[in-house]
Amino acid sequence: MSDDGSERFARLQQRYQTGDMPWDDELPPPEILDLARTLTPGRAIDLGCGTARAGVHLARAGWRVDGVDFVPEAIALAEQRVARAGVGARVRLFRASAAELAFLDEPYDLAVDVGCMHGMAGAELRGYAREVARLVAPGGRYVLFAHLRDQDADEAAIGIARATVFALFRDTFALETDVPGTTDVAGQRWTSAWLYFRRRA
Repeated sequence: MSDDGSERFARLQQRYQTGDMPWDDELPPPEILDLARTLTPGRAIDLGCGTARAGVHLARAGWRVDGVDFVPEAIALAEQRVARAGVGARVRLFRASAAELAFLDEPYDLAVDVGCMHGMAGAELRGYAREVARLVAPGGRYVLFAHLRDQDADEAAIGIARATVFALFRDTFALETDVPGTTDVAGQRWTSAWLYFRRRA
């Protein structure tokens, strides 16, 4: 796995260019729908926003949302979705790596990541963790969906080790809820989890 994300970028760009996006349903996952329904609206950031499924739904629920994705085709599709939904006044979109967000500095009440971080490794992954810790306000929430793999699995395996996630965030976030499961996409199945963290003061 490339530390700088270049291989992942090329793979994802090809998917967006060809429309091969089996994960891109109209609505975001039920977990995001629940957040929109139960949390008091504030400022949110969608890390690896793709076509802005989560961002649009959060914006409809009253959130101000910033979405970031490093694939230009994803941002172009996100802009179209935001415009169709009529939430352009509440959503800002940026083409950027989720590991390099120095241009953002206002604290967020909520950060969501539906399948971005689990593709990272090395310096990119460490940069991502630093940015999440910097941007989420004390007491704010970080909600992560990730494909998980065994700690000793080959680095090329899909997903990230649970122990790696906890090591990245144990000093800055407290884990509140861990919902393990499996994910089926296009005939493939992965071990996965929704992890709900709270930023330490």
